[in-house]
Amino acid sequence: MSTKKMSTWAALAGRAVLVAFFTAIAVMDAMTTRGAWTAGAIILSVTVCAVTLLVPQLRWPAAPIVITVLTAWWGSLTVTLMAVVMFDLAATRRLRPAAACAAAALAANLLGYPPDRLWADQSYLTAIIVWTFALVLGLWSGNRRRLLHALAADVEHLRVEAQLREDTARIAERSRIAAEMHDVLAHRLSLIALHTGVLATKNDALPQPVVERLALLRTTSTQALGDLRDVLGALRGPDPTQTGTELRPILREVQELVDEARRAGQRIGMTTEGDPEQAPTTHRLAVYRIVQEALTNARKHADGALVTVRIDYRPPATWVEVTNTPGTSGSAGEVDSGYGLVGLRERVTALGGHLSTGPAGAGTWRLSARIPQPVDQQENGTPA
Repeated sequence: MSTKKMSTWAALAGRAVLVAFFTAIAVMDAMTTRGAWTAGAIILSVTVCAVTLLVPQLRWPAAPIVITVLTAWWGSLTVTLMAVVMFDLAATRRLRPAAACAAAALAANLLGYPPDRLWADQSYLTAIIVWTFALVLGLWSGNRRRLLHALAADVEHLRVEAQLREDTARIAERSRIAAEMHDVLAHRLSLIALHTGVLATKNDALPQPVVERLALLRTTSTQALGDLRDVLGALRGPDPTQTGTELRPILREVQELVDEARRAGQRIGMTTEGDPEQAPTTHRLAVYRIVQEALTNARKHADGALVTVRIDYRPPATWVEVTNTPGTSGSAGEVDSGYGLVGLRERVTALGGHLSTGPAGAGTWRLSARIPQPVDQQENGTPA
């Protein structure tokens, strides 16, 4: 059972116990101080009051009307049950009906000829004090309940908003990965089509079966390139072939990124193990994005800090770690979406790797990722 349901059942149980207690007091008073006929009428009356107070559909407006009438007639016997009505009306911001019920009960009891007159022994003072206390308690309880509901609604709204932002960041990262794959694969397919076309032109020096297979390979690669552009080309905007520009991959080396950051004044130390060609293209793209995000975060949150970049492309896994020492807050003009790491984690997870971030002691911050390389990649030592 959820916490909300448990809280609701606890409130209903507490209300039932309170109403039963007030009803039992009225019944015992009637049985000890009244005659048989009067006691029976009182027991029936307070039972009706208890039912109207416990059934949610009767709490408004049946309960206030019924209990006001019975309080005007029986006086002090139903004063406590009338307090429950005052509490309910105050909790739901019905202060005018609450005041009207209290005034009607006191006035009718004063002007009529009921069996139990509140004004005979100044019991009306007790009734006013009890009802006023119930009103104040009801106002406090209702305001607190509404405040909790408002806070819960705000928390749920923030949770949904954060979830939507994370989903948007993941979708954007997937789109960027798809766009990168479009560029890289299109470049390689273009090379295959180009070289097979060149070889096919030298058909005089090649056996006929080889010429046929070269023609098939060139046709297949050209068709694959067209299919790739049809499926993913929209992610990169206009088709480069329509603008007269050559299709080039967007794969960039980390060293270029680090050199640009150094020219901008950032202090960076870099260590690289292995040849980037030892790692798959997708791993190199992921390493580039990880270093790019880490350097950007360092500029924003630790300006002037020393950033250390360590990369290992050697099998069995591509590994990258970026740490930075403490620094001052960066430029306030830069807008931080807060979801760059979400996109990185989505990228690394899609490759079967693991991304970790957090403090590394002495005020330093660490961002690292380990991406396992395919088995055939490890055996052959060539890019996938």
